[in-house]
Amino acid sequence: MSAVMTAPRVATLLGDFDRSPAYAGVSDGLRLLIGEGRIPLGARLPSERDLTEALGVSRTTVTRAYADLRDRGFAEARTGAGTFTRLPGGRRATLDRALAPLPGTPDLIDLNCAAGSSPTGLAAIYEDAVGELPAYLSGHGYFPAGLPALQEQIAATYEARGLPTDPDQVLVTPGALSATAIVAQALTSPGDRLLVDSPVYPNAANALSSRGARLVTSPVDASGFDIAGMVATVRQAAPRAAYVLADFQNPTGHVMTAAERETYAAALRRNRVVPIVDEAHQGIVLDDVEMPPPFASFLPDAITVGSASKQIWGGLRLGWIRVPRERIDQVTTARLGVDLGAPLLEQLVLARVLAEPAPIVEPHLARLREQRDVLVAALRERLPDWRFLVPAGGLCLWVELPAPFATLLAAEAEVRGASIAPGPVFAVEGGLDRFVRLPWTRPAEELRAAVAILAEAWDAVVEGASAPQTGRVRVV
Repeated sequence: MSAVMTAPRVATLLGDFDRSPAYAGVSDGLRLLIGEGRIPLGARLPSERDLTEALGVSRTTVTRAYADLRDRGFAEARTGAGTFTRLPGGRRATLDRALAPLPGTPDLIDLNCAAGSSPTGLAAIYEDAVGELPAYLSGHGYFPAGLPALQEQIAATYEARGLPTDPDQVLVTPGALSATAIVAQALTSPGDRLLVDSPVYPNAANALSSRGARLVTSPVDASGFDIAGMVATVRQAAPRAAYVLADFQNPTGHVMTAAERETYAAALRRNRVVPIVDEAHQGIVLDDVEMPPPFASFLPDAITVGSASKQIWGGLRLGWIRVPRERIDQVTTARLGVDLGAPLLEQLVLARVLAEPAPIVEPHLARLREQRDVLVAALRERLPDWRFLVPAGGLCLWVELPAPFATLLAAEAEVRGASIAPGPVFAVEGGLDRFVRLPWTRPAEELRAAVAILAEAWDAVVEGASAPQTGRVRVV
């Protein structure tokens, strides 16, 4: 059922609003409340008559305010039911879309998807792997746990980071999201609580809740992990499992220090919470920094998920799960309920990359580093009021806007030729409309052009914040 907002509640949330003219003040105030999540999406707004009485304004004022909300895409009228909140472009605007460009917009600069093009030299490795493929064609081709050679290479990467791992502790999957869903299926039952960050990568949140788990959030500050708050949430919520993004958290880019890992791991252990550690971005280290030990070093019961898609190329659809020995049967059973193995050719490719990573990985990281620096410089030049921390790795900036207009900015920017993900995409419980995620995975010239578009769109949004805009078209 849709939430129903009473007139007194809406009046309290609006507080003092600009009355010059009053209808624009009401409309702008409601738009900000919807964008921030304080009025939920799909909620039924009060009737015009009730809101008129609660605000002490004329009926014409509320009628024009609702009409303005509908024109801007923040409300819709349903015959016989009332006025309901929405976002520009509909609910699809809150999805972390990975398809680009959108139909009919071939020139759109896509900053929705935090993934870049293939590293130089990967095609040659594919060709080499095809040459080995005939050796496997006489068999059934199923490797539910993974190709043994690839299991060994993945285990060796953990060994190199100081985390002893046997190859049979590794399950290879078709991507990290598949791995996350498998672990959630193994650990949780419908109704179990599962702790996630806020903000959090939305596709991972969907995978974690696929078995019916109830997601409980723990806020992650724009400046870093609030470990004390996270520990308190673990104690109060008593979740079955906790999704941990300790290395270049998506979308904030934060890295949990060794001391923070130790403290958080101890809290999870005391409360018998199993951590699901997502290391999809762990290997994307762009600066000369020493990464902390793996989270599983502090809590052996941790189940770790890794990915080749983020660290190398999205088309290399492979992920993996590092499973503690006592849970191998449990996770393997869950995995067999999903599929019987990952594509063999891709496993042959990844085994080659991991055996000799430098020729592929080092130029790839150098390109990402250059693109990150281009994006940072362009934002500082064109949008100096936008605030962000520059992470030492990962794929994106988590940018705080001077005002909570992220959803409207995304709509305006897409009209002008750039697609971005607004903060509410990453909010399980709504809000975060003061933030946008900006990946640096596109070529430098596209990043500069995208920032120029964002600067123009921001100016238009700010100017429109106090003056109604009509006739705007949302390209979706």
